[in-house]
Formats: sequence, structure tokens, C-alpha cells
Amino acid sequence: MAANLKDTLHILAEKLPDNATWDDVMEEIRFRRAVDTGIKAADREEFATESEVREAFSSRSH
Repeated sequence: MAANLKDTLHILAEKLPDNATWDDVMEEIRFRRAVDTGIKAADREEFATESEVREAFSSRSH
């Protein structure tokens, strides 16, 4: 992982294909933010139990 945001952005830019769009960039940023948020929540032991996840997804299908 990069030491700071600027380094992370440079790494991201190098990994994107030459024909990447701003939408591609924003999608990657949203994904990375979601992963970082999830890792921080897990570190604080603030995550859903298996039964909570099952309940949340079962209610969406109805």
C-alpha cells in the first residue's frame, strides 16, 4: 500500500488502461474507499454477523 494519497493516485493511474475514463477512475476510488471503510470497521469489530447479513439479503428479495 502506498504511504500517502498522492502515491496511491500515481499507482492507480499506472494500473488503469490507456483508454480509461473518468468514470473508471471514480469507480476504482469508490471501490477502494468501500474496502478501506470495511477494513476499519472490522478492525473495530463493527461488522455484521452471518445471520444479520442473511436477514438483510433475504428481505431484499421480497
